[in-house]
Amino acid sequence: MKTADLITHSHLADDPEPVALAVRVAAEAGWRLVADEEEFEKHGEAAAGIERRSGEERPDLCVVLGGDGSILHALRRYAGTEVPVFGVNFGTVGFLAAVERGEAAAGIRRALDGETETVDLPGLEVGCGGERARGFNDITLSRRPHDRVAELSYRIAGEEVGHVRCDGLVAATPVGSTGYNLANNGPILAWGVKGYVVSYISPHSLTARALVVAPGDVLLVGNAADREPVEVAVDGNRFAELRSGESLEVRFVEDAGLLAELPGTSFYHRIREKFGHLAV
Repeated sequence: MKTADLITHSHLADDPEPVALAVRVAAEAGWRLVADEEEFEKHGEAAAGIERRSGEERPDLCVVLGGDGSILHALRRYAGTEVPVFGVNFGTVGFLAAVERGEAAAGIRRALDGETETVDLPGLEVGCGGERARGFNDITLSRRPHDRVAELSYRIAGEEVGHVRCDGLVAATPVGSTGYNLANNGPILAWGVKGYVVSYISPHSLTARALVVAPGDVLLVGNAADREPVEVAVDGNRFAELRSGESLEVRFVEDAGLLAELPGTSFYHRIREKFGHLAV
């Protein structure tokens, strides 16, 4: 019997219907549905029909009922494995979701019937203060509230490219290029592009520009001496603090995770549906 791991958005704790729907569809398809302890605490009686996921159990599929944050969480959980992540959008934008909430039953059923295609997604690995983490959207550095403006420099392949006073810096994958990077007027990178983009947050400069970086080139970001620490986040989750005079390293990682989608869906279709036409 095949197994699907269920991950849900936190706000679904007050809405048992989506979880009950997933349980019903899995049972009809002859699949075993599992979840971790956090999901059982979140849903209580609504989790009836779901089994507890054991330690290092490797499911055949991960089903996410949530927004992009929940899908990114699932991608990080199964990074480096062959477990595809299938998302149903119960969030706001849901750029990574395969189907919308109104199509949840049909979408999950098709996914369990094997009607999905998978997309290999790249990631970014960051090393800071002896700790390492991997993200699928972006690595962000940002000044703390009420601190002075940050002063960040970055080097690529050993060459200093920028040194700017700013509110922060974003390194984004093609998937993440439609997030924080887009808000910084950085370029959108189509899925399949080998590389990542580096953009400043509110640069105090007339010449600072976003830069698309080759996949093999390592990014080194430094925090100027005599400046306050800046916060480092991975996919929006706080990871570390880059102290005054210190630096961190970011590397591009190919084929870091698998996203499941239904046939006929493309990156350009997602762009149009979520953000509208690029020009009218």
